[in-house]
Amino acid sequence: MSPLTLRQALVRRRYLLGAWPWRAALYLLSGALAGAVLLVCVLLLAVVGGALAVVLVGLPLLLMLALVGIPVAAAERRRLRMVGPVPLGDPHRAPERAGLAAWLRTRLQEQATWREFGYAVLFAGVLWPLEALLVGGVLAVCGGLLATPAVMAAVTGGEEVRVLKLYLADSYPQAFAAALLGLVLLPLLAYPLGWAAVARAALTRALLPSAPDGRDARIEELGRSRMRLVDAFEAERRRIERDLHDGAQQRLVALSMTLGLARLESPAEPLGGLLARAHEEAGEALVEIRELIRGIHPRVLTDRGLAAAVEDVADRSAVPVEVDLDLPERLPQPVETAVYFALCEALANVARHSGASRAWVTGRCCAPSCRSRSIRRRSASKASTSRIRERPSSSMRASRPSGADGSS
Repeated sequence: MSPLTLRQALVRRRYLLGAWPWRAALYLLSGALAGAVLLVCVLLLAVVGGALAVVLVGLPLLLMLALVGIPVAAAERRRLRMVGPVPLGDPHRAPERAGLAAWLRTRLQEQATWREFGYAVLFAGVLWPLEALLVGGVLAVCGGLLATPAVMAAVTGGEEVRVLKLYLADSYPQAFAAALLGLVLLPLLAYPLGWAAVARAALTRALLPSAPDGRDARIEELGRSRMRLVDAFEAERRRIERDLHDGAQQRLVALSMTLGLARLESPAEPLGGLLARAHEEAGEALVEIRELIRGIHPRVLTDRGLAAAVEDVADRSAVPVEVDLDLPERLPQPVETAVYFALCEALANVARHSGASRAWVTGRCCAPSCRSRSIRRRSASKASTSRIRERPSSSMRASRPSGADGSS
């Protein structure tokens, strides 16, 4: 069975008889050449872009410098196939929109882009000189020894020639002995050259970001699709709340006022009694629709934030609630919405099932005997989790990390 990687080939006896020594040398040599070209490009972009940045002309060059790691990493992933067939996947995701601006925005926000930039800087400054020194040293030693007879015949006319600047060969037997030594050293040096290529490839795999495997990619895509569904649901809920607030509620207010005026102008029975009853039912319907709007998306949450909304829920709770929230700034809107409704569910469970006389809200919901399933469903829709811990005293603590800035 033929080896699949350079590492596997190096531990086999037939390593020198295959193409792996040449592939290792080509891998290191191509890295040295590519690194030299990269160094020139990086220096040009940095110097010219920095000099012209004052007049804004150099900003595109500096942007190109920041993105230089992307093509470098792509070329390095292809070069890895010289020493092994296992590919290193592209970690970059496709932009959500078409166009250059969307592509640039996506790439600049990715961690993989900056890891590749760091690798490109390391490649241009450190790695390629080492590769050039290693390959150049092997070629210089072996090539110098092998070329000793030819140099003696063509350059010195059979007279003495200095071999690798170490000793003088003053005869053809000595020149051919040097060539024989070079022929012996060539296969011997192929092993350290191969191991150097293995180490270089391992370093590349360790430094460059790679695409997640199939399972991780599916999980990531599932999370993104779930967030898109949640955002669409939130937008639809806001639309319904706006329609009820600006449409049906205003009509009920107008109807209640009209019935009130009609009741004042028609005091006689039985019409007055019917109008009074209709006026009361219109008022009750108005209260119900206001409660419905508050349940869909409370206005106080949008206008004043989570802390004020929690205070409002606590004031309307059937069980006395003490609130102690320390939120120095507004949380992201999806986080506020998820935390608010999870808290409403928890406090409702306190009132319905616990028989408790008091509840506390201190940045997390503390409720004896909470019904946790619906709380978990609300939290999971925002790509977060709820932790439910039963206590020996038949009480339970529900805590929910917000996922935005570590607050809970």
